[in-house]
Amino acid sequence: MSRRSRDWNEGLSEDLKDPDFAQEFVKAALDEGVALNVILGKIVRAYGLKEYAQQAGIAAPNILRATQPDSNPTHRTVSRLLAPLGLRLSVAPAIALTKAKRRPGTKTGEQTREPVKHKVT
Repeated sequence: MSRRSRDWNEGLSEDLKDPDFAQEFVKAALDEGVALNVILGKIVRAYGLKEYAQQAGIAAPNILRATQPDSNPTHRTVSRLLAPLGLRLSVAPAIALTKAKRRPGTKTGEQTREPVKHKVT
């Protein structure tokens, strides 16, 4: 690994120890489509596994397992991993639909698709 990359990673690790920066990091990475368990894995490595495990109240091996890219942690585990950062899971609308895009008879926020028109040949 080149010195430049190592310095960049060390700087990010120091920044991630700041709870406000970590919160914004999580939000921005999620907006970019990065998996939450991958994001949390980077933050855990920045804090240190033992320290983060104590703060989250989860055994270190369970944190390692939950932050693997192919893992599927439970809601409870994710909530406990987010707690030291002052974050929690929530649900928000992904797309704000306007009245012009809604078809009559649909509820606000309900996604609709236009019917597919096929040509008969």
